[in-house]
Amino acid sequence: MAPLSLQLAVLYAALGAALAAAALILISLVAFVTARDMPPLHRHEGERFFLDARGRKEALPSLGDPPSKRLSVVVPSYNEEKRLPVMMDEALGYLEERQRRDPTFTYEVIVVDDGSKDQTSKVAFKYCQTHGSDKVRVVTLAKNRGKGGAVKMGVFSSRGERILMADADGATRFADVEKLEKGLEGLRPWPDRMAIACGSRAHLQEESIAQRSYFRTLLMYGFHFLVWFLCVRGVRDTQCGFKLLTREAASRTFSSLHVERWAFDVELLYIAQRLRIPIAEVAVAWTEVEGSKLVPFWSWLQMGKDLLLIRLRYVTGAWRLAPAGKAE
Repeated sequence: MAPLSLQLAVLYAALGAALAAAALILISLVAFVTARDMPPLHRHEGERFFLDARGRKEALPSLGDPPSKRLSVVVPSYNEEKRLPVMMDEALGYLEERQRRDPTFTYEVIVVDDGSKDQTSKVAFKYCQTHGSDKVRVVTLAKNRGKGGAVKMGVFSSRGERILMADADGATRFADVEKLEKGLEGLRPWPDRMAIACGSRAHLQEESIAQRSYFRTLLMYGFHFLVWFLCVRGVRDTQCGFKLLTREAASRTFSSLHVERWAFDVELLYIAQRLRIPIAEVAVAWTEVEGSKLVPFWSWLQMGKDLLLIRLRYVTGAWRLAPAGKAE
């Protein structure tokens, strides 16, 4: 007969496994019950228009319309009146120079003010007045939706054959869009004209670790593990805000997107992998810029929760992929 201590150890192990299974079932049930249906792109009345350079209202286009620009740049912005000008000057300088070299290259920059409490919209509108509303448009959201919600609104208001997500802080060198374009081309042939190129800072990881505290480094590794374990494999840096999508890939992925906060990038790539959209990860130049809206620990905790919900809600069928052809 086995010793009592061994019997107790086996009992405790079985009890622990049963409790873990019960907890997983309970969490899955809660995730299923609290899940929203396929998210419609709800626009408040003021979010259906943009102002031209003279301040007149014009209706925003739809992602379902045929493209009329080579490139759309979507810039989500929340309280960015100080950092936005640096990014816009660099981006527009590059885009204008590229257009001078190649007159067939056409572009638009869509600044999405995510319910800012400062003068972000006014700062952005000055660029509209300078360059014209065909090149620079400002979409001001009635209330804060989160970075994912702001990007989604900009994507669904874009006219480009390709759509670039770019952060307002200008941390990524804008000219590296050419690297992303080469990454896209390297994925041909594109299934159903869908492909995604992700800017990546993974090559800078050792340097960044040396500058971070042990606590933040631990949080980073923990987040990367959860991303790999629960959602996305094969992409080392899911959170870089510099991503280039074909119009078709943007339509399919953003039509299914539920998460509107920091973890939206992970859901976006999770959807892409489920749809078998090819993804290229491309190293880009990146510089730390002060003023990040990411709050250590609490933001990571929110993202960790979102990662678990993403996986559970898709696995349980609470969330489903939007059918092909659904744009808005």
